[in-house]
Amino acid sequence: MHETGKKQATAILVGVINQQQDEVLITEYLDELQFLIETAGAIPLKRFTQRLANPDPRSFIGSGKLEELRQYIDAHEVDWVVFDDELSPSQLRNIEKTLKRKIIDRNNLILDIFAARAQTAHAKTQTELAYYEYMLPRLTGLWTHLERQRGGTGTRGGAGEKEIETDRRIVRQKISLLKEQLKQIDKQMATQRKNRSELIRVALVGYTNVGKSTIMNLLSKSEVFAENKLFATLDTTVRKVVIDNLPFLLSDTVGFIRKLPTHLIESFKSTLDEVREADLILHVVDISHPNFEAHIQVVNETLRDIKALDKPTILVFNKIDKYSFIEKDADDLTPILRENLTLETLKKSWMSKLNTPCLFISATEKENVEEFRKTIYEKVKALHVIRYPYNNLLY
Repeated sequence: MHETGKKQATAILVGVINQQQDEVLITEYLDELQFLIETAGAIPLKRFTQRLANPDPRSFIGSGKLEELRQYIDAHEVDWVVFDDELSPSQLRNIEKTLKRKIIDRNNLILDIFAARAQTAHAKTQTELAYYEYMLPRLTGLWTHLERQRGGTGTRGGAGEKEIETDRRIVRQKISLLKEQLKQIDKQMATQRKNRSELIRVALVGYTNVGKSTIMNLLSKSEVFAENKLFATLDTTVRKVVIDNLPFLLSDTVGFIRKLPTHLIESFKSTLDEVREADLILHVVDISHPNFEAHIQVVNETLRDIKALDKPTILVFNKIDKYSFIEKDADDLTPILRENLTLETLKKSWMSKLNTPCLFISATEKENVEEFRKTIYEKVKALHVIRYPYNNLLY
């Protein structure tokens, strides 16, 4: 991670084009990887791609491409080599041996960002657990460092025991301890949610960096941390919101992303309990992003995984102030693409056929905010009437 006063690290990006990933898709992935690198505080210098049917089991990429990387990083004094896919422990060792630089895969990079941004005990414990589960098969003689963390007496166990076996035992103990800590924190959070059950609960969900925290600030008039970086929010934030005279609870959750590390998904599942137990979901989409439709799919798959896809949902297309399109010439006979559509034309496409309400807003510029508030109010009121049919609140 970049620290103030120190020279910023430089990085190159490496991706593989295979049967599942064509050049268009790999460009999207590397765009996202570049954003991750910038979020981690490094400067991305150059992208390298290679077309392979299957990654090389020894070095992920071919020997010729590896030599090309070596020459470039030596010439430009590159600090990090960042791969867009997960590397096996042996691939990691072999690449490090050849390039003699810090080798990071996408999973490790995301874990580093999560570790730097975790603020509460819950997020820190979740991230630490994911880190140790990721590191367990990748240990290469970290005994001294781990033994200090363990707080042991300095003995290595049985005579002749290999350092790597000791490493693994210490990490397994740490994983077990963190899982117990997480269980206790989850119990406390479940109790808090139970105590709030009398109010209708609304959850903000969406791809990372779509403006959920900005919307939270807009609706709740609070000061939730929001910036133009990936994973600006890790901890679930819950605020009481009142529209007219109708109160409800609004929660902001961690943003989703493609290729999220499996260990991280498992660790953060409890964070998504706010979504699983919500009465209404606000699915926020950055409509200015060229791949927003793929982002919707990623979020819907996650909602399906946690059995929350069938909940009442409002699709909120944010950042309409940043939406742009490329107008086609009259004599251009190539097929019309999504980027050739105006915002008004786009609204009349598949979006108009959805059963769920679709709203188009700019949270930063406060465009269409009143329509947004009114729609939420009507939805929450309808849910409140169903839950409390004998309540004499005057709406």
